[in-house]
Order: sequence, then C-alpha cells, then structure tokens
Amino acid sequence: MDALEILSNLDNVFPYFQPIFSADEQLIIAYEVLGRYISEGNIISLGPFFQDQGIPDEYKFEVDMLIVRKALDKAVDLEEEVSIFFNRSVDLLMYESGEPFLNELLQYEKKGLSLKRIVLEISIQNGQGETLHQFEHLLHYYRTYGIKIALTNIGSTGHFERIIKLEPDILKISLEALRSTATGVNFHDVLFTLSLLARKIGSTLLFEQIEMSYQLQFAWKNGGHYYQGFYLQPPAGEFLTRDFLKSRLKEKFHDFISYEKRKIEAFFLTTKHFQAKVQEILMKNKRLEYEELLHVISKELDKAAFRMYICNEDGFQTSANFFKEQHGWVKQDEYKDKNWSWRPYFLANIIKMRDEQKGILSDLYRDIESGEPIRTFSYPINAHEYLFIDIAYDYLFEHDQLL
Repeated sequence: MDALEILSNLDNVFPYFQPIFSADEQLIIAYEVLGRYISEGNIISLGPFFQDQGIPDEYKFEVDMLIVRKALDKAVDLEEEVSIFFNRSVDLLMYESGEPFLNELLQYEKKGLSLKRIVLEISIQNGQGETLHQFEHLLHYYRTYGIKIALTNIGSTGHFERIIKLEPDILKISLEALRSTATGVNFHDVLFTLSLLARKIGSTLLFEQIEMSYQLQFAWKNGGHYYQGFYLQPPAGEFLTRDFLKSRLKEKFHDFISYEKRKIEAFFLTTKHFQAKVQEILMKNKRLEYEELLHVISKELDKAAFRMYICNEDGFQTSANFFKEQHGWVKQDEYKDKNWSWRPYFLANIIKMRDEQKGILSDLYRDIESGEPIRTFSYPINAHEYLFIDIAYDYLFEHDQLL
C-alpha cells in the first residue's frame, strides 16, 4: 500500500464501524473502529498500512489520528451505553509517550464523550523488554481516566503471565481456529483455560470473527458475553439501531438453549443408567474380592467402559487397573497404590459421593494416556472406597449428546 498516496489524499481516509453484540440484552454495546480508504472508487482496508513495518510511525500516527477524530465526531451522538473500540499497537500507542492520543480523547470528553466508553484493543503479542514495561505503565495511566483495556491475539497459554499482570477488562478471542480441524482440539483446551483465567481476574470474554452459526453457538456455550463477526454484521460507515439483531439473536439463543437442555437431560439419564447398573452388580456380588468384582463389571459394561479401578478416599488405588485392549480385558497390577488426589475436583467429588451416596458422571475431559475425550463414572462402594469407570470415546460418540 502506497503510504505517500494515502498521506496526499487524507480526505479519502475514513472510519468503518463493526458492531459488537451482548449476550444478556442482545443489543449493540460497542463498535470497533476500522480504517478505510477510497482508491479508484474501491473501499480498501488500511490494516496493511498500519502493519507495514517499513512505514514511519509518524505517518501511521497522522492517519490514525484522522480516523480517531472522524470516528469520535460520530460517536459523540451515540447512546451513552455504546462503547468505542480502537485498535492500538504498542508502537502507535507509545508514540510521543502516548500523550497526543490521550489529549485528543480529552478534547472529546469536553464535548460530552465519557472516556469510560473508550476501549483500547491491544495485541498481546506486541512489545518486549523495556518497551513493554513502559507500555504497561502507560496502560495503567490511561485506566485512571476510565479507559478500558481489551487484549487480543491471545494465541497460547504462554501469554497468561502478561494477561494476569495487565488485568484486562476484556479478553478478545478469535474463532478463526474453529475452521481448522488440525487446531480445533488444542483451541478448545486453551479456551477452557482462558475462560477460567478470565473468571479469576474479572475479565469479560468477547468472541470475534464469528462467520457461521455454529461459531456463535460455540461462543455462547463457552461463556462469551460479547460477539462480533460478519455472520452478525460486517463493518459499515454508519451506526445501526441498538436492537438491530435482537429478535434474531433471541431466536438463535432459544435454539442453543433447547439443544443444551437436551444434552443436560442426556447427561442425567446416563448418570441414572450407570447408577442403576452398578448398584445392581454390587448387590448381586457383595462377597466378591475386588479383582473378581472388576472382572464382573467389565463384562457387564464391556460396550461402554475401557478402564476401571477402585480408590480409597485419599485417592490411593486399592485395586489394579482393569483395561480393555483390542483382544479383551487385562489386569494392570502396576497401577495399584498409585495416587490420584492431585487431579482437579477429585477430593471434592469424593466428599460429594460420600455425603450423597450417589455416583457422579464427570465432565468431558481428555484422557492422559489415550488423548481421547472421555468421561468417568465414579461410585461409592462402601464407606471408604470408590469405584471409577472410564467411559470410552466410542460409546460417547454413539450417544453424541454426551460429547
């Protein structure tokens, strides 16, 4: 992109606005400002201009501030509940120590635009060393004015330390990875960890690049408070009424809710099924030793289970593993006396089973050894010991509402 052409034709530079929708009210709660340029009658994105490392920062800053001013001129008349997102790189925000940009915002505050409505969208992958340290101080300074911070381009768990340090108001997560089966599995794992982190530090999840219905459903299911993408609305030069998609989103959410209800019902029915089956087996085989009992259970649950064992209330295995191989069930004595209390929720589930005297079907998780998604049914067999039955992926796949 020819930087000199753009700088010579600044009248052709203008902002586009992409709406961001809320889950709770199904209303537009913000717009992201995107730079555009008219060239020979065509509207093109200024993204490549700002990302070009060969263009001097002062050129980028001049164009950026023009977009900011034109965007804020329009935003002054927006409803007070609507925020404005500005994309800022580390270099752009640090230009002249960040003062010119802040001073520009303060001029619009005098016109009635609360700075609490301004959100700075920062790529977490930008910046390093001393520059990053100064940048973090600048962000904290901006926040004293009520300006909010959104972190984007969160590509891996390696950025968690920086996320915790910055304590962003919003974590912006791209759903582009969902289109790739190669990265889909890892993406789910990273997202689960991010959602836990966001809850701990009080951040809100915003899912972007929603381009299909199933991506919106994924965002809704995984704790997304805000949504953005071409499936909802592409960027445009004008603002929309806040309830532009309210009826459509309510219909979509109704479909998602109905589907999740069916899954939850299937979960409870499966729990009851295993509860009744295990109770029946235990009642008929009260006098059997543990290895004989596991042998009987493996026959009865051959189509569903692939591993089973017994632990005491402290998580130590009091039996060997019974494991299903290609040609049948085998006993794995080497697992006896291993301890599993370090696993998430293990002790909490033990206490729950002890107090309620009922079995528990776990959430879906990835097996350490096989790497496949599985669930575990656990059941109290006496006052101090508990049966664990790992349910195979093939069984879950046949009963797909358990996945």
